Amino acid sequence: MGAFVFTNLTRRTEIGANSYLLEAGGKRVLLDCGLHPREEGLDALPVLEAIGNQNLNAVIVSHAHQDHIGALPVVCRRHPEARVFLTEATRALGDAMLHNSVNVMMRRREEAGVVDYPLFTHRELEVQWRRWMPVPLHTFFSVDGERLGPSGGEPDELSFEFYDAGHILGSVGTLFRHGGRTLLYTGDVNFEDQTLMQGAAFPTEGVDVLVIETTRGDRGIEPGFTRAAEENRLRDALQKVFEGGGAILMPLFALGKTQELLALFHRFRREGRLRRDCPIYIGGLGAKLTEIHDRLAGQTVRQHPRLQLLDEVAPFVVSGQNAQTLPMKSGRIYALSSGMMTENTLSHTVARLVLGEPRHALFFVGYADPESPAGKIRAAAPGERVEWGELGAKLKCGVEKFNLSGHASRESILEYIRKIRPKKLVLVHGDPAGVEWFRSQVSVDLPETQVIVPEPGVAVEL
Repeated sequence: MGAFVFTNLTRRTEIGANSYLLEAGGKRVLLDCGLHPREEGLDALPVLEAIGNQNLNAVIVSHAHQDHIGALPVVCRRHPEARVFLTEATRALGDAMLHNSVNVMMRRREEAGVVDYPLFTHRELEVQWRRWMPVPLHTFFSVDGERLGPSGGEPDELSFEFYDAGHILGSVGTLFRHGGRTLLYTGDVNFEDQTLMQGAAFPTEGVDVLVIETTRGDRGIEPGFTRAAEENRLRDALQKVFEGGGAILMPLFALGKTQELLALFHRFRREGRLRRDCPIYIGGLGAKLTEIHDRLAGQTVRQHPRLQLLDEVAPFVVSGQNAQTLPMKSGRIYALSSGMMTENTLSHTVARLVLGEPRHALFFVGYADPESPAGKIRAAAPGERVEWGELGAKLKCGVEKFNLSGHASRESILEYIRKIRPKKLVLVHGDPAGVEWFRSQVSVDLPETQVIVPEPGVAVEL
């Protein structure tokens, strides 16, 4: 029987810089290599030192969000022999995301004196990008890059196969085979259909070891919740703010959430539930990533493959130079990054024009770290003072929260775990409360399943 050895390279149990080392059959594979969204400089990296000086055969990137891909150029510099496997969509989106990351790091070096920045350069990316190997779904590959037959190669060979994860465009879960055993690493997953993305299509049996995210483990779905009802609630809330003479700021992740909301606005317009002339504003990075979505629309797993978002929705593009002078007029939607409202991003800048105006509103539609500016606003009471960069402001605008997350609910994740009944379950990518909920629940529901919460830097034999 083949044995897998798994090492968690995150710095603590949290939603942070995702990276994990998998070893089997004399091969070593890195599963994702992200940057921590709350840290800066070298502190934002995973514990890459735990990889050691031994040969790294491959890096598998589950999707192009920064907390999964942000440290890839650093890993490629330290381990130039490692092959990088990802989907074609992740290759295109990741290239745009990482070049933008260089620009952000250069700005932070100038403005905040972060001497470690930039962690990599545009030139490094251009060279490394040529070595990234796009891999199709449902096809066996060895970690040495050889395409294998339908049997998946020799039993002692470490092979892998991609499955659609339903999170964002190009996101995958990875099924490894070695020595007659299997391990599935989910990356970020969503089992429910979104507006653009179809729900995950993962194996339903034959998984010995399951390594799964627990992002939403700390909260359950409200009774009677449906995505359709939540979309209707969003539509009604938009109309209410417009009727009151206000505009709406929606802090969104440039990748994934921006495109999902543009598709939803398109549908509202077609159904007569949103004025066709309602101006919608997005940021430059959001526009660049939306262009990639449009270009790959007919070649990737998604709904509405013919929908060209930039043509059909025709959003206006906001730059950092004009963000502070935007016309905050009634009936306008500002769908701007970042979703966390991080300082010096468009959503953070435009919030200055919204926070103190009762007629305007802030709509949150996805996850926000509790310690981020977005998280603090979500937790603030009406009229409470919130700190905003060098200035503070009383929260006078409306605040609405909608559950349109790209992550699977804890109920759907638990249902999947129950369905495949893995011999071993490894819980990652979650805050302590969420991880503990899954650990206790699965221990009761599936007493024959060994539940593992891997300590950072400690190798665990699976």
